Amino acid sequence: MAELVIVDTGCANISSVYFAVKRLGVEPVISADAALIKQAKRVILPGVGTAKAAMHNLAERDLISTLQGLQQPVLGICLGMQLLTAHSMEGDVACLGLIPGEVAPLNAAGLRLPHMGWNTLHSISQHPLLKGFTAQDYLYFVHSFAVVPSQYSLAQCHYGSDFAAVIGKDNVAGAQFHPERSGKVGARLLQNFLEWQL
Repeated sequence: MAELVIVDTGCANISSVYFAVKRLGVEPVISADAALIKQAKRVILPGVGTAKAAMHNLAERDLISTLQGLQQPVLGICLGMQLLTAHSMEGDVACLGLIPGEVAPLNAAGLRLPHMGWNTLHSISQHPLLKGFTAQDYLYFVHSFAVVPSQYSLAQCHYGSDFAAVIGKDNVAGAQFHPERSGKVGARLLQNFLEWQL
């Protein structure tokens, strides 16, 4: 049984996520094998690019029902977080539906898009994933679409308007920022995920 499987979604940031986890002392397995993913103690769903292309890749790999049925801790990163929701307006595509929510164009109120660079969190919940996080911590974002804030928001970020930066429900959580590119603060999120007990 793998300690941690990173789902091979065919996207570009898999190797950086792999090395970020490896630096924490865990040897992750990158795989699109449904049996391996089901048996893993923890699963990370990475993603960059568009929701439509990513869902197409998951469908081609026959992984949608596998991901929808997981009971172990699951973490979606960046686009991977958006895929956890019910629907994305980016390409008008149905997503995995693991966490109720909608992905909409970021309302940046005239600020430059994509939202690219360092930003802070607010409305930080007491969820185990956010242990040790403060409103002074800076995290690295790159995105033009975002999850609309809801009761499933565990932390929010402001860029022209508020959006959900971290979401969670039951065994599933997601982060819009890139923990693998956010230095020690990003490593803290990954470490919290490795220690998260359901």
